[in-house]
Formats: sequence, C-alpha cells, structure tokens
Amino acid sequence: MRKIIIASAIALMSAAAFAQSGTNSPYSQYGLGILNDQAVGASRGMNGLGIAFHERNQINVLNPASYSALDSLSMFFDASVTLQMTNFNENGSKINAKNSSFEYVVGAFRLTKHVGLAFGVLPFSNVGYSYESEEVIGGTSSTDETSAVNSYDGTGGFRQLFLGMGWEPFRGFSIGANVSYFWGDYDRYVQNSYTDSYVNSLYKVYKASVHNYKVDFGVQYTAKFSKNDALTIGLTYSPGHNLGADAECLVVSTNSQTSVADTTNYKISDALDLPTMYGAGLMWNHKNQLKIGVDYTLQKWGDKKFPTYTVNNEVANYTLEGNKYSDRHKMTLGGEYCPDEFSRNFFKRIHYRLGTSYATPYIKINGIDGPKEYSVSAGVGIPLVNNWNNRSILNVSAQWVCKDSKTFIKENTFLINVGLTFNERWFAKWKLD
Repeated sequence: MRKIIIASAIALMSAAAFAQSGTNSPYSQYGLGILNDQAVGASRGMNGLGIAFHERNQINVLNPASYSALDSLSMFFDASVTLQMTNFNENGSKINAKNSSFEYVVGAFRLTKHVGLAFGVLPFSNVGYSYESEEVIGGTSSTDETSAVNSYDGTGGFRQLFLGMGWEPFRGFSIGANVSYFWGDYDRYVQNSYTDSYVNSLYKVYKASVHNYKVDFGVQYTAKFSKNDALTIGLTYSPGHNLGADAECLVVSTNSQTSVADTTNYKISDALDLPTMYGAGLMWNHKNQLKIGVDYTLQKWGDKKFPTYTVNNEVANYTLEGNKYSDRHKMTLGGEYCPDEFSRNFFKRIHYRLGTSYATPYIKINGIDGPKEYSVSAGVGIPLVNNWNNRSILNVSAQWVCKDSKTFIKENTFLINVGLTFNERWFAKWKLD
C-alpha cells in the first residue's frame, strides 16, 4: 500500500508540473501536430529504440511488458529537459529558431514478485508555429496590384497521464499494458488581410479540446542461445478509436469600409481520432554489455478524416474530409555498449548509445505527402557515484532530425536532451545486529 500511495502522489505532482514539449514547426498546423517518440531515459540516446529492451535499472515506456524486469528493491524516477535549434529552408531562404522544454516525468517500481508498475506524463504531439506569407492576387501594374498577407499561428498539444503494469507469468515471457488519460487541445489562427481597402479581411479560428483515454499493450519474450547471448522479441499494440471531441471553426469577415464584422460558427461532433498502432522489435544481448536492436512501427492514419474548411462556388463548408493522412511507417536501428556496469573503473560503467531512424509522413498537404524524416542520435549514460547512491544515471543525448521535402519547407533540427534516472533503494529491508 505504501508503494501505491507514493506512486499516486508522484503521478499527481508530475501532471501538475508537466509542460509539453516545444516546437516551432509549421508542419504542426496539420493533423494533431508533430508526433513525439515517447521514448525516455536510455532510449533517447538510441533514437527512440526500445520495443524489445527490458532493463532492470531503466524505465522503458515503449513496451509496458518491460516493467516486469525492474529491480525489486529500487524506486525509479526519470525526467528530462530538451534544448533544440531548428533551421528552416525554403527556396534558399533560411531562418533559425530556438526553444527549450520540459519533456516528461515517469516513475516505476517492482510492485510484487514478477510484477512491475510504472506511471507518469508523456507528450503525444505538439502544436506551435507562427509565420506569414504574402502574395499578389490582382492588379495589372505595381501601382494598382492587390496583395494578400496571410498570418498563421498555432499553439497546443496532446499528452497522456498513464499507469502501466508488466507481469512475467513464466521465465522469459512478459506481458503488460499502459492505461492513459489522454487530453489536450489546439488553437489555430489564420488571418487574411489585403492592401485593397475594398476587400474584406478574414479571420479564422480552428480549435478542439480532447478528454479521453488511450490503451497500449505489450509482449516480450527472451530466448537464451548460450550463457552469453540472448535474443528478445517485443510486440506492441494500441487500438485506435474516436476521441469524442468536437472541432470548431470560427470565421470572422470584416468589411474594410464600415468595420462591421460578420461572424459564422461551425462545429463538427466526434471529429478527431487516434489510429491503430503496431510495433515490433528485436534486441540481441551479448554478455549484458552489448545490446543491438531494431524496431518497426506502423500507425494506421490513412483511413482517418480531419475537419476542413472549404469554399466552393461561394458556399462555405466545414466537414470531415479524407486524404488528409497517410499511414506512418518508422524503422529504427541502434544499440548500447557498457564495458562493465559493476566495475570500480568509472569509465567502464558508462553506457554508450547510438541510433538512427527513418519515418514516412503521416500528414498530407494539399493532397501531397508531407516531408520524410531522417534522424540520428548519440548519447551516454553516466553513473552518479557518491556516498549515498551509486545506481542513478545521468542520460545525455544529442539528436539530429531532418524533415526533407522537395515541395515544402526543409527542416534541420538539433536537439540536446538531458535527463536523470533516479534509482534509490527505497524498499530494502534493513537488519539490525
């Protein structure tokens, strides 16, 4: 009971303190925003790899079956911050943007024999952008031409407060599940103004607010081939469902001559969906020193619709339309090397990590697939050694992400993530002589 009370208290504090990850990407104006990998701790240094990883001293939220492997005497607590810089390139025009964010807060412990429990707050997606565009829409010369200035702004994102459990019913085989309270919102603003004083200006607001659930299931099985070598296979599944959220569109048309505004409200019920998601991974473990793995994930966005405002023959409509999403495929390859985590030599206890990924887009822009994503990462897990704790790990990773498109804006993002996996023996039984 003491463990459950501690977990509940930390989860509530995590939800209160959590701030969503930041983004400056104009691609976050589509769909549910920029999707997060939801990787924590050691997985960050391997570029989000982890479906088949099960560690006794690290939390792995990518597969809830892994919780069963946690050390029975320890309380784990993991949190991180990220610094990022992005370069945007469109037709030779470049601009840089910087931001920082608090990423996630998770905790875990062994609930009972062969059963582990985890909890915390994770980002699912982020919305954040602000930019302008200008185009000439009429006129025969530079003196009488009409220009339109379009301003685009957006904020928001979606998060999940989860509680998960992993159970090992027999040696080498584990199952698990995460149950999440899924919530968040987005506010997207579009303003169309014109240099011609006779053309009405338009101001559109798109918004939605979600309060629903998300469920993730996981399985892991480890086969030993020798004393030094083992292979683990991991599978994950998350059922898709409607989020029960209403999407709203507010259109304000202002007469430039009289300043009189005409406002129209549109609403679509049950407008947003989560897709069905599948994942599979392999991890080869040699002497518990070298671990190499590969993950594949599929998110079935292709059959989902999204609320869209259109004007045809001067008739405005706000309806759910298809051809707004594509199925998202992602492949990740990476690994970790630690010479000897129990050595008295500090440098032999450091964890060295590498990872690389390729992902297809889940959004479509005017019927065309969005940018493909390439990324690589490197990281280290540095043991924190002092008089009272020698099990906690400082996880530092660097990641480069390229969103590449021949049609749209190209993004290059460099991220530095710094996280702490706190590992303290809260549940050891002390003996007195």
